[in-house]
Amino acid sequence: MNAIEIKDFVKKYGAIEAVKGINLNVAEGSLFGLIGPDGAGKTTLMRAICTLLLPDEGSITVNGFDTKKDLLKIRAILGYMPQRFSLYQDLTVIQNLRFFADLFQVPLEDQETRLADLYQFSRLEPFKNRLAGALSGGMKQKLALSCALIHTPEILILDEPTFGVDPVSRHEFWQILYSIRDQGTTIFVSTAYMDEANLCDRVALFFDGKIRIIDTPENLKSRYNYPLYQINVKQQNPMIEKFNLSKDVHSIQKFGDSLHVSFIKQPDQRRWDEFSQLSEGNLISWKKIDPSIEDVFLDMMEHVNE
Repeated sequence: MNAIEIKDFVKKYGAIEAVKGINLNVAEGSLFGLIGPDGAGKTTLMRAICTLLLPDEGSITVNGFDTKKDLLKIRAILGYMPQRFSLYQDLTVIQNLRFFADLFQVPLEDQETRLADLYQFSRLEPFKNRLAGALSGGMKQKLALSCALIHTPEILILDEPTFGVDPVSRHEFWQILYSIRDQGTTIFVSTAYMDEANLCDRVALFFDGKIRIIDTPENLKSRYNYPLYQINVKQQNPMIEKFNLSKDVHSIQKFGDSLHVSFIKQPDQRRWDEFSQLSEGNLISWKKIDPSIEDVFLDMMEHVNE
């Protein structure tokens, strides 16, 4: 059964078409990732799922409820964590949690049990009397997630929840998401961090208002059909110019201090000797690597119109 079904969804802002007729299903009890760069249309789509925006065309259903007709029913079963921290900074952790418990009409007799459960995974209990505005970035995100979960929603919508959070807190946050999913909650999460795609059950690569492909992370990486090399150089731009002159090269991407270069066919040692000679001492080393989700995504963006 699908928890979320999106059919031919279009959203416009004046003459700008932010989301361009997408189709997407999210299975009940799964952790689904929407992966794409800033400005791709991710937030527009997620706000529409949460009934905060209405479709200009097409439809969105959440557990069978239509976002155009059943706003209150959807909001009762949905938890939403927006991209930016939006809780009350001048309230304490416990005050924020109780405010959202009352907002979602969680019975008083159930609130203590809910709070105990949320404290257990968030580890926020020692900080329950601290103002939300005084929390670290990672702790703010855990508080925002806890407030979204206070009414035990069936579906959880998270818009770039780990943006700007340190790597340790990011790891802890995803461990929490796994625990929530394993308890039966459907999770729909967007992110601009390509490595987080590997943590999802299924992912959609999304840019320029369109979903380009949907699959499991492993299947996406297996679709990359070009020999891929990590190449270390002294200077990147001159080496990129050299590779661009070669008909053997499929794509070139900068990855930190190295280049990821894919080839139309496997280069042999003689070809590498030629590259080394052409580089005029700029080429240091190379090794064949397996493609990452980021390699797949960047290649798809580069060749989308071919």
